[in-house]
Amino acid sequence: MKVGLIQICSVLEPETNLKKIRAFLKTARDKDLEAVFLPECFYSMSDGTKPTPYLVDGNDEHYKEIKKLATDYSLYIIGGSAATVKDGNVVNRNYNFDPKGNDLGHYDKIHLFSCDIRDSKGEKKVINESDIYVPGSEPKLIKVGPLKVGLSICFDIRYPQMYGKYVEQGANLICISAAFTVPTGNAHWHTLVRARAIENQCFIIAPAQWGKNNERIQTFGHSLIVDPWGKVLVDAKEGEKLVTAELDLAQVIETRHKIKVF
Repeated sequence: MKVGLIQICSVLEPETNLKKIRAFLKTARDKDLEAVFLPECFYSMSDGTKPTPYLVDGNDEHYKEIKKLATDYSLYIIGGSAATVKDGNVVNRNYNFDPKGNDLGHYDKIHLFSCDIRDSKGEKKVINESDIYVPGSEPKLIKVGPLKVGLSICFDIRYPQMYGKYVEQGANLICISAAFTVPTGNAHWHTLVRARAIENQCFIIAPAQWGKNNERIQTFGHSLIVDPWGKVLVDAKEGEKLVTAELDLAQVIETRHKIKVF
């Protein structure tokens, strides 16, 4: 299956983000890709002190704009998240659509990011997503053509038990949409993504934010596609871009036959 992921530097205004994403999706369609994976908070990135004012609420105009990314380009659109109203609170919800715009189901981020660290300049960075969001409670596995995709968002990557449950349900690919900070990205990103691939013996697609999103947040980039053996097929490194790979799902069966973890 030919897939791609988009690495961008999302800002607060959805129009700016969608314009860039649409340009990449046109390229994806021209390359005959079947599915494109988007990063965390692709629709609107706040500064982490309060929610974005552009909240998805039911089937409102924001929801419809996300859905149109799939229908306008006849692509599966997977994994990207947007701040969403739920029961009067805000969740970090990941949206998924097939090429005809059918909603494949959503996942609300369970493990909310919390850090108290210093950056390379020695400046203190304190981020608590619980100041903005309430956590989700249910993992979600969806079907994307021949793929069985376990959904997760960013800080979830530090909770390996979640991914093991996806494999028990038949997952052959896990999506980790992310907006890793630069300090934690430099220290842990590649190791954690590859570890999740190796221990679960499945493909990992990890689309990430990159760049200075606003005055408070700078993200690491290095979006990854990793095979079930832990080999990095694609590292987007820095910059805004579309990267692609062709997945051979026989590798999942082959890897699990070589090392019988399950």
